[in-house]
Amino acid sequence: MRSPPRRDQNLVPERNEPRVNERIRVPRVLVVDEEGQKLGEFLTEDAMALARERGLDLVEVAPMARPPVCRITDFGKLKYEKKKRDAQTRKNQVIVEVKEIKLRPKTDDHDFDVKERAVRRFLEDGDKVKVTVRFRGREIAHRDIGESQCRKLAEMLVDAAIVEMPPRMDGRQMVMLLAPGKKKTS
Repeated sequence: MRSPPRRDQNLVPERNEPRVNERIRVPRVLVVDEEGQKLGEFLTEDAMALARERGLDLVEVAPMARPPVCRITDFGKLKYEKKKRDAQTRKNQVIVEVKEIKLRPKTDDHDFDVKERAVRRFLEDGDKVKVTVRFRGREIAHRDIGESQCRKLAEMLVDAAIVEMPPRMDGRQMVMLLAPGKKKTS
């Protein structure tokens, strides 16, 4: 026969949120008040009563400490401030994309110049560029031509790019990675 579900089953904390009020299951906690002053070690029930008396919540901030550290604070305000901090850090993140330019060992000068301008534009936008030289059929025997294509492109972009990964073979293609480098001062 199955046992009835536990009464406090719905008290499991959501995701990585700290335990609050009745969710704190340890017998004794170290309490810190809203100003950051240590109040000392309390029984959990007494600490919750103290928090309720002040119209605030008891929030477990260091569950792995012995005894766990709990803070008397407004949990809704704490969640709101954390949400704002997270939004600010996401806003400040810079997402670097990797653009790809494909060449062939037989790519002619004019086409090469067009590719070079595209790579320069990508680098100025702050993106990394993966330069791929594809070899077909018997062209694979002339890896030196592909490597010279990559080196030539890197030399043309020496003012705008840093070679993050030098040319190397990856199956039937040669790959080189360029990252945005020094900005032009003109």
